[in-house]
Amino acid sequence: MSKVNISHVNNMHNQWLRSLNFYKTEMAIQKGILTEIAGKNTGKDVMKEVEHFENQFLIQANNIDSICHDIHVNVSAIAKDAQASSAGYIDGGLLEEHKTLGEKAEAEEKVSVELIQAFRKFAEQWM
Repeated sequence: MSKVNISHVNNMHNQWLRSLNFYKTEMAIQKGILTEIAGKNTGKDVMKEVEHFENQFLIQANNIDSICHDIHVNVSAIAKDAQASSAGYIDGGLLEEHKTLGEKAEAEEKVSVELIQAFRKFAEQWM
């Protein structure tokens, strides 16, 4: 049965949570800019893009919340497993879940970066 040291896993979880929370905060800031753009520009084309970005910010924030929740669940499961091991190791099944969460976190970071970049291009046109 494969085992991994819990300190490495815990560090990765913390890194993912910090990164995801950063992007969620960044999107909240961009949403404030979006509100400002909507207030200054009421044209149909602009409002269509405003609605698009508003929806995307909401979707990504929900995705981030979901991934963060899953990470916290994984952390709890790992903590229980580690308590059962005097050496501080966890079961390989939890490690697989950990790897999957890492992939989800990285994919969400990529989507968030792309969304923020697209929004900034839009904002440059209308600010």
